[in-house]
Amino acid sequence: MSEEGLRAAVQKMREEGVADAAINAFEHYYRQLEAGETGLLPEGSIEPVSDLPHLDDLPADADAEHEALGKAIVLRLNGGLGTSMGLTGAKSLLEAKDGLSFLDIIARQVLALRARHDCELPLVLMDSFSTRDDSVAALRDYADLDIGLPLDFLQNKEPKLLVEDLTPVEWPDNPALEWCPPGHGDLYTALVTSGMLADLLERGFEYAFVANSDNLGAVLEPRILTWLRANDIPFAMEVTERTEADRKGGHLARRIEDGRLVLRETAQTPDEDKEALQDLGKHRYANTNNLWVSLRALDAAMREREGVLGLPMIRNQKTVDPGDKASPEVFQIETAMGAAIEVFEGARALVVPRTRFAPVKTTDDLLALRSDAYRLTDDSRVELVRENVPIVTLDPDYYKLMRDFDARFPEGPVSLAEADRFEVEGDVTFGANVVARGSVKVEGPATVDDGTVLEG
Repeated sequence: MSEEGLRAAVQKMREEGVADAAINAFEHYYRQLEAGETGLLPEGSIEPVSDLPHLDDLPADADAEHEALGKAIVLRLNGGLGTSMGLTGAKSLLEAKDGLSFLDIIARQVLALRARHDCELPLVLMDSFSTRDDSVAALRDYADLDIGLPLDFLQNKEPKLLVEDLTPVEWPDNPALEWCPPGHGDLYTALVTSGMLADLLERGFEYAFVANSDNLGAVLEPRILTWLRANDIPFAMEVTERTEADRKGGHLARRIEDGRLVLRETAQTPDEDKEALQDLGKHRYANTNNLWVSLRALDAAMREREGVLGLPMIRNQKTVDPGDKASPEVFQIETAMGAAIEVFEGARALVVPRTRFAPVKTTDDLLALRSDAYRLTDDSRVELVRENVPIVTLDPDYYKLMRDFDARFPEGPVSLAEADRFEVEGDVTFGANVVARGSVKVEGPATVDDGTVLEG
């Protein structure tokens, strides 16, 4: 049934108006799925990485930085709805800190860099159909961002495939659930299909600094940009020392077969190698998803490969309705944008401080960000006021969704500036000016009164 499935999927994409290059990429990965490929990277095929350059060792050169910034853009992935947190709109429009949304802070970061370095640094979003209108409307509050380039471009979409026969799933109750994004590796295809890559090259831009919109620690660093240009590096990944919070996440490694740097995601790890994946002493570096891409190198690679960059496939098995585990099982064919590190000859990895990696994937992360463990500087940088990020663990039964989270912190976040670990088990509502110190565990049901100091 798979050949019939491919024809049906391609037809469905054409009827939806999906660009030819995106359809070609989908066909490429469909063939891999059809052949039984899983995209797995066994432990025996890789080795740990060490002796990487560090951001702290890169020199500063004001003249070179000024020149380089005139050739760079900031590109933020902005397609997420935050559905795992119960949101229905763009996640980047959620309040992040001090009454400002993620997108507010990102826009202000870019404008601050422009003012400091006297450059026209563009901000560009990769949106989804679901996030575009609200996000572009929000950026209208920042009229100075407009330099004559489009503010955004759209990521592509593809059909979910039934596990049983690889045909595109039909779900009349909610046809939107028949589609999925092709993972953030679609960035490279979408840059081409949208015309954005051609526009940027025509305007003389050379490098894109790419990061997720939920990571406010990711601010363009001019020293990295000048390092890339001076060494003609086509692609670079920022990595950071893994902590307990990264134990289940992807990591950087080196493929034994050809010596190339590779990114191994959790979904690419065989079950028998999950223990090795979580070994922080062995695989030391986490991908921050802060990436630097030479636009010229990308253009050349996409032309050479006829629009298919050839990133490793990730086969993601889910149900067509994520909220209904009884709904049919489907495959989502995905790629990771960081996996491009193995595509470009001469790609590098750079170790950066943890402060450049502060993603908000859960309400646990959001509580830490909103708390006084972080501060927002005058130039809109989000800085950690302590050495390490406090470990926050909130009971998902009561805090996973934003409406429940907000109801239990009605007066604002708990103070975590002096907390190492903050764990809540059960239903607990916190009053104003509550302070946590050291390692704290709170068990509910309970109400914590205003001004309470929690220790132990």
